[in-house]
Formats: sequence, structure tokens, C-alpha cells
Amino acid sequence: MSDFEAVVGLEVHLHLKTRTKMFSPAPAGYFGAQPNTHVHPVDLGLPGVLPVANAKAVEYGILFGLALNCQIASWTQFHRKSYFYPDMPKNYQISQYDLPIAEHGWLEVAGARVGIKRVHLEEDAGKSLHPDFGDYSLIDLNRAGSPLIEMVTEPDIRTPEQARVFLSHIRSIAQTLGVSDANPEEGKMRADVNVSVRRRGEPLGTKVEIKNLNSFKSVQRALEYEIKRQTELLRLGRRVEQATLGWDEGGGKTYVMRLKEGESDYRYFPEPDLPPVVVDAAWLERLRAAMPELPAQKFARYVASGVREYDAEILAYNASLARFFDEALAVYGGEPQKLADWLNADVAGYLNERGLEIQDTRLTPEHLGRLVGLFVKGEITSRVAKNLLPEVMEGADPEQLVQERGLRVVVDTGAIRALVEGVVAANPAVVQQIKDGKLQAINALLGQVMKESKGTAKPDLVRQLLAEAIGVQLA
Repeated sequence: MSDFEAVVGLEVHLHLKTRTKMFSPAPAGYFGAQPNTHVHPVDLGLPGVLPVANAKAVEYGILFGLALNCQIASWTQFHRKSYFYPDMPKNYQISQYDLPIAEHGWLEVAGARVGIKRVHLEEDAGKSLHPDFGDYSLIDLNRAGSPLIEMVTEPDIRTPEQARVFLSHIRSIAQTLGVSDANPEEGKMRADVNVSVRRRGEPLGTKVEIKNLNSFKSVQRALEYEIKRQTELLRLGRRVEQATLGWDEGGGKTYVMRLKEGESDYRYFPEPDLPPVVVDAAWLERLRAAMPELPAQKFARYVASGVREYDAEILAYNASLARFFDEALAVYGGEPQKLADWLNADVAGYLNERGLEIQDTRLTPEHLGRLVGLFVKGEITSRVAKNLLPEVMEGADPEQLVQERGLRVVVDTGAIRALVEGVVAANPAVVQQIKDGKLQAINALLGQVMKESKGTAKPDLVRQLLAEAIGVQLA
């Protein structure tokens, strides 16, 4: 075991699903819009304008804090965080400093508790664009002023894999609450990583920050690289410099962006144009009562219903899959594990081959529940169910397909025996192999009978009748 260990903390930004921006009436849904078409004088910091806090964003911050077991502030305020950069036209960001909306929470991840230091609200910056081979940059201010939640963890994470799983759980919570799409590929969830390496049992080492990682895979890869880099420096007796780093995805390594600013460099002071936010007991209880079932609660419910933990975790921590599973389960009415098997294996395989999410298809929970129900009740065979799945994924009704094509299981032993005798007579060489002791060769004949029956014959019955026709005893 290595005598070094990593200490990791995460800063996660979530773009909130509000109709308007954090402090202005400009539309917040700017994704895909032409540059600089979703702006307002407040976002630009023009003289004489006054910001107004978005009440829905404040509620989303409270809900998110509750989901992370945080203490919700009864009195909070916004601050100005000063820094100078072209994509921040006011030269300050309205954020929260020493009085965040929520703090001192925790989230259980793979049996380990990760502390949540704070959850606060703020506005986003604009976006700088750097054309290839150009000697200039462009600024798109559609994003400026967009509502964000920033969540900061305690330095409780120890491995890159744990960081990746933690982020996937945060995404699931945000999507379940409906506060954010939390889609890293669209920039709706971003992560900064603070990481240091120390000898086990020693005080914290010098940390570096890796900025703007836009996928869970990037977070894991960047941590793996940086932990290895710092460990090698410490083994050689060299010092790790505190700095802000970027991540080169193509090169697979970090690089220095700038020396790390200190807190004093931001010159925080209370935002004079915004009153404090008071969260009274009635407001807090109303929001607490509106909380949906969270992923951890879904996981516990699925396991209690008989779903294996592995499958339960896949379903519970994917908001769209969990909704689909619950709706399909109500139609299916059978053993939950059987439905979970189909959703996590056959349906997942179909989606992965095509690079789709379940909501991108025409598959409905009702149709999947019916398809699996027909199979579990023995009305159709596994082969028929699997053959029908692509059509059901495209919106077809499985019961209608089975009825129109005559695909229900054949229980007429005489009819199946006739098919068996025909296949046995047509394959004397295979029959002789089976008689000579190569019993596995019976599978070739089984496949032919199933084909002749269009998959409607019960495989166990076919196997039994084949053994009888050939005169062998199967184990």
C-alpha cells in the first residue's frame, strides 16, 4: 500500500432551470441561441440598473440544501466578488460569501460520508471564445447573469473513482428535484477540483485547483494524473506549488493557468442593491413538504422490493430511468428484479448501441411493462420477447404484435412433437453425435425447432421431447 494519500474536495456549479436569470428578467434558456441575444442591462452592469433576486432560484437553492442534509439559513445575503475579466462586464460577480443559503450537510457515497461545506447562489459569467489561429477573442454574454448553485464539499474524498461517483449522485439529486438538467456536456454542470497529496497521517499538503472540468470522466482522469504528479514530486523531496490548473483533455495532463488568488483578492463586501433574504419557518416547511423521493430513498425501496443492489443503484441514481422503472412497474405488476433485468440489460444494450437515452426513444413504460409481463407469465418465450423489443422501442404495442403474428407460446405437445420429429429426421449426423455422448449438440437441434416454431415453443419442453425422440437421458 502506498504511504501517500490524496485529499480531494469538489466545487460543483449547477445551472438552474429557472425561466429568467438570477438578477434580471432576461431569459435563462440561452443554450443554442445566437451570441448576445439573451442579455439585459442588469447583466451588463450598466449605470442606474438594479438587480432583483430570482425567488425561484432561491427556492431551488433551499431544496438542494435540504436534499444534502444541510442547515438552511434563516437570514442570508448576497455579496460582490470582485475580479477583472472580459467575460464579467461589471468587474464583479454577485455571489454569497460568509452567509450561504445552506451549509454543514453531507452525502453518503458508497458507504462513506462526504461533508458538504456550503451551498450558495450566484450568477454566472459570460463566455470567452478564442477562434483558431485568430489574434483576437470574442465575448458571448448570453450566459452572463445565469442562475447558479455552487456546492463546495469538505476535503473528504480520497480517490478519483469516489469523486466520479459523488458527481453522478449530485447530478441525480439535481435532476430528481428538477432544479437543474445537470448535463455536463451542455455546460449545465461544471466541476472544479481541489487536490493535494500527503503522507498518511500527516497534515494536509499544498493543494492545487483544476478548473472547469466538463465531464465526470475528465474529473477522474485529471485527478489520476495530478495525484500521480504530486506523489512523484513528494517522493523526490520537492515542493508542490499552489496554483490554478487547467486540464488538457487531448494531452491527458494538467497545466498551470495562474497562481492561485487568495480570498482577500476578491474584496468581498455585501451587495448594496439587494436586501437580505429571510427564510421563515413556514416557507421552509412548505419546501420540505414538496421534496420528492430522493435517489437514496429510491435505492432503499428498490432493494427492499427484491431488486439486487447493483441494479437498484443503476436505476435509483439515474432520474429518467428511475421514473421509467416506477411507471413500468405499476403496469407490469410482477417481480421487480425481472423488470430491472430487462431495463438494465436488453434496453440498455439497445440504447448504448445507438448512443441514445431512454427519453430519446418512443418506448413507453406501459409497453415495456406489458412486454416483460408477457414473458414472465409464460405467454411468450424469451426469444420472442427479445425479437419484439426493437419494435417496442419504436412505439409498437407488444400485445398487439403478439396477437397479430400468433406468437403466444405453443402448449400443444403434439404440435411440438411433430416439429421435433421432423428436425430429428433431417439431421441424422447430429443425432448420432448426441447418441455418441456429445449431449451439447442437442442445442443445434433445439435452435432449429425454435426457428420452425417462430420462437413460440417452450425451450424446456422442446429439449425434453428431443431427448425422448433420440433416446438419451439429459442431466
